[in-house]
Amino acid sequence: MEPMVGVLVLLFFIVPLAELYVIIQVGQAFGALNTIALLIVISVAGGWLVKREGLSVWRRFQRQVEAASVPGKEIADGVMILFAGALLMTPGFLTDVLAVALLLPPVRAVVRGVLMKQAARRAGIFRIGGSRAERFRG
Repeated sequence: MEPMVGVLVLLFFIVPLAELYVIIQVGQAFGALNTIALLIVISVAGGWLVKREGLSVWRRFQRQVEAASVPGKEIADGVMILFAGALLMTPGFLTDVLAVALLLPPVRAVVRGVLMKQAARRAGIFRIGGSRAERFRG
């Protein structure tokens, strides 16, 4: 339970403070109106990217279902795109950078691989390969 408390502290206190610091620094360097305009432009462009990537993943999801395959990668990509969209709705440069990164397919592939390995480890699967997964017996 303690790791979850640390994550919540990070999310609700440290990230907003860091975002405010970065926004103030950018505002001092470029001016308040330019900073606000930049945040708006990033949000609009990010919204367009979320829609484009989301539709692409949705089409891949439908093809997998029609082919009677489990759309595991597509579901993981969809969750990451949804998370990126939520990050883009929060004002700030740090969350926008993370969101835009999650919208890039190569970044999603790396994150998906890490998340799949963690999920497999938690489920007791020690090797995932080809057409089967072997379960740890111990």
